[in-house]
Amino acid sequence: MPSLPASHGHPVTIHAAKTNLFRLIARVEAGEEITLARGHVAVAKLVPVPPANAGRKFGALKGRVSVGPEFFAPLPDDEQAAWE
Repeated sequence: MPSLPASHGHPVTIHAAKTNLFRLIARVEAGEEITLARGHVAVAKLVPVPPANAGRKFGALKGRVSVGPEFFAPLPDDEQAAWE
């Protein structure tokens, strides 16, 4: 099995990256940043993608928040007027 190209501060050539892409992606998933080079010139960087924000979850406050019947009662005239 061929050894992986070193990348700790040293760029990985594009040829080596194509040959070892699966292994390089595994290293990136583990948190490593890998610089790719064409010859001796750095041209790209493989970096981990931050986890996606799950956003709001429906029902996350179930059992923690309650809405009483006064919420559904009509507003007083002066307060209703402020909304119009």
